[in-house]
Amino acid sequence: MNTVLILIIGIPLIEIYLFIKIGSQIGAFNTVLLILLTAIVGVAYARFEGFNTLKSGIGQLVKNELPVYEIISGATLAFAAFLLILPGFATDFVGMLLIIPFTRKILLSKFVKSRVKKNEEKKKYIEGDYEDISDDNDKKI
Repeated sequence: MNTVLILIIGIPLIEIYLFIKIGSQIGAFNTVLLILLTAIVGVAYARFEGFNTLKSGIGQLVKNELPVYEIISGATLAFAAFLLILPGFATDFVGMLLIIPFTRKILLSKFVKSRVKKNEEKKKYIEGDYEDISDDNDKKI
C-alpha cells in the first residue's frame, strides 16, 4: 500500500484518538486551549530558531563556506512550523522535536548520513578517456 495514503488516513485517526483521550481527561475547552497554545508558542519559537539559523547561515557565507546544515535546518524548521499549525497532539509533538535544536541535530544527522551512504553506493562507475581511432578513408558518403 502506498505510504502517502497510509499517512493521509493514519494521521487524522491518531489525532482524533488523542483528542478524545486527552479531552476526556482535561475537558473539551482545555483541550482546545492547549491546541491553540501549542500552535502559538510553537510558531513563535520556530520563528526565533529560524532567525538563529539564518544568522548562522550568513556567518557561514561570510567565511566563504556552503551553509549545508543551515539550509536543511531551515527547511526542517518550516516543516515543523507547518506541523505545529495543524491541530493535533501528535503533529505538535513531532513539530516540537524538529524545532528543538538538540533533537533536530540528532534527527538531521541520521537523515544526512543515510542519504550520503545511499549516494556513495550509487557511484559505482569507472572514469576514463577515449580516443576516436577511425580512419577518414572508411567514411563513404
